[in-house]
Amino acid sequence: MTKDDARLRRKLVEERERLLTILAHHQVEAQPNVGLGNHMADDASRAFDQTRELTLYRQSQKTLRDVDDALAKMDNGTYGICERCGKPIDFARLKAIPWARHCLDCQMRLDQGH
Repeated sequence: MTKDDARLRRKLVEERERLLTILAHHQVEAQPNVGLGNHMADDASRAFDQTRELTLYRQSQKTLRDVDDALAKMDNGTYGICERCGKPIDFARLKAIPWARHCLDCQMRLDQGH
């Protein structure tokens, strides 16, 4: 393992710990009777807050899966290889997003729906 690999692994482990803490303290609870109150603005605020919390929770879960997958790839020697084209992912991209699954070109194509 190179010094850069060790640094990326450390970033992944730190991100994993951060996400686990967020998920452990995150409260996503269905609020019964949303929309049945006397004030439409209050109901709308509660519904918005509930939706936002659920979205943040799901995004944290997805990122945690990506981080776990990246750590597994490090262990099996496939880390840093684009899942779409099989080419190496640029180190600058991995430094910015250590759990990146695709090289920048493939990610841009995927974002555009190609």
